[in-house]
Amino acid sequence: MLGSLPAAIRNHLAAFRMLLVLTVITGIIYPLAVTGVAQAAFSHQANGSLVHQNGKVVGSSLIGQNFDLPKKNPDDPDEAPRPDPKFFQPRPSAGGYDPLASGASNLGPNNPDLVKAIKDRRAAVAAFDGVDPKDVPADALTASGSGLDPDISKAYAAEQIDRVAKARGLDPATVRHLVADNTHSRALGFLGEEYVNVIDLNNALGRTA
Repeated sequence: MLGSLPAAIRNHLAAFRMLLVLTVITGIIYPLAVTGVAQAAFSHQANGSLVHQNGKVVGSSLIGQNFDLPKKNPDDPDEAPRPDPKFFQPRPSAGGYDPLASGASNLGPNNPDLVKAIKDRRAAVAAFDGVDPKDVPADALTASGSGLDPDISKAYAAEQIDRVAKARGLDPATVRHLVADNTHSRALGFLGEEYVNVIDLNNALGRTA
């Protein structure tokens, strides 16, 4: 019967059947297969690498966040944030770790605003951690390209150990051990540098003390 139809109609029907077949394959079967494999083999990553504490989701190990003390005046939008000494602090973020405002500052190395910001951060971090300003690592002073990076260098993590241990009343060796447990190796063994995920580290710290 199809052979009696005009060629144009037969071509359209063939194209429509192909559309249905590809829709089922690429729109239903393939997504379900990929989702099934992801949930079976990489459930944690597929669900956003969520971090839980006391049965509640407290963040994602993929996205940094601030660890600040509560505001003295919650109604004052201009009150400066105060980092909590009981937690390891992340690197600065140009967007305040807002996932909807991902991005860098886009300021050049000679920009006076960036130069001043780095100078101010160096003084603040040195005073907060009780170290010499010249010993403050670069990642404690500069934001990442995404503004959401949850990782810091081993040097910046090591700088904060004594301050965190003192604030929590812990033996520095205990905190140092937690840092070592949450230190990640270079990618493929040679790419980049070793790093510490602040979200995972603070979560482990919360379970310890």
